[in-house]
Amino acid sequence: MKKSVVILVTVLGLFACKNNSKVSPGTTSEQTAQVETKYPSDVIPFMDEWKILLGDGTRSEELVNYEKKDFFYVENENQRDWVVYKTPNAGVTSRTSSNTRTELGQKKHWIPETGGKLTGTLKVQHVSTSGDARVAASYSVVVGQIHSDEGHENEPIKIFYKKFPGHTKGSVFWNYEINTKGDNSKRWDYSTAVWGNDMSVVGATESTYPEEPENGIALGEEFSYEINVYKGIMYLTFSSEGHETVKFTKNLLESDFSKKADIPEQIWTLYAAIGRDGVERENAYAGEIQYFKQGAYNQTNGKNPDDNMVWSTGSDTYGGDIAKQYENGCYTEVWFKEATVGEGTPPQL
Repeated sequence: MKKSVVILVTVLGLFACKNNSKVSPGTTSEQTAQVETKYPSDVIPFMDEWKILLGDGTRSEELVNYEKKDFFYVENENQRDWVVYKTPNAGVTSRTSSNTRTELGQKKHWIPETGGKLTGTLKVQHVSTSGDARVAASYSVVVGQIHSDEGHENEPIKIFYKKFPGHTKGSVFWNYEINTKGDNSKRWDYSTAVWGNDMSVVGATESTYPEEPENGIALGEEFSYEINVYKGIMYLTFSSEGHETVKFTKNLLESDFSKKADIPEQIWTLYAAIGRDGVERENAYAGEIQYFKQGAYNQTNGKNPDDNMVWSTGSDTYGGDIAKQYENGCYTEVWFKEATVGEGTPPQL
């Protein structure tokens, strides 16, 4: 008889323990998952100032408590949360580009004279492992930029990370696209190295690579950038632990490239094959509406390199099948842990 009482008490105790769980009775599994989800807006709280285009063509203008699996979400590494931007080599993209992106677009627009500032601390986890080594854009991703919203809709700055297959270290560089005078088909980008090489360093053949940069940045290695446009001048700062901090200044109101004689040798070498030798309007981007972009703008695509040896990378795309691209290294993935956006400020020179 005593034994039966003991068994009954034990069973009742087990039921009591189950009722002490943190999930209230009647809570659905969907509600439980919702409670546990951490969104990108929980990690970087400026998401209310942005809209987004994802690599599968999904768009959203409401990014608070928003995520999408395999494209825009949060990862925790060593008790630190990161916002992940991931996109394949081929998917659905914007009307002005052949390249996919999972990238924020700033809702607020501005002109260089009033300015703005964008910062980011990030690491690139993966770039496409397929491409043509002769093509300047192969194996690269843009992690921050300024984009025009009128005129030719060109880009005063794009910040790139690029790493050739088999290399441990990649390069960080920034490109200035001229605001072409007249026909925009003659436009080009002038590329400046931060760590490693600039965009013009390419392979001798489709599958041979240049020498690995000694002072480059590895996949998974953190670096930070600041784009500060103040009274028409763009001030750039790049920093990374173990690397020299590098700064640049570029006037967005007066062109450095308004005459044929001003065109740098890099452009004659890199763009000769595609006939781009335009000049820039004298006042560059003065008075033109601009906005920031940040995330992963994949520069690899499946277009034929013979048609454009600068931008058509001939990468594998598996007919646009995103799952297969992810399985076979044909994607880019960028993690941000910190970022800010706001007004331009007086430079700290």
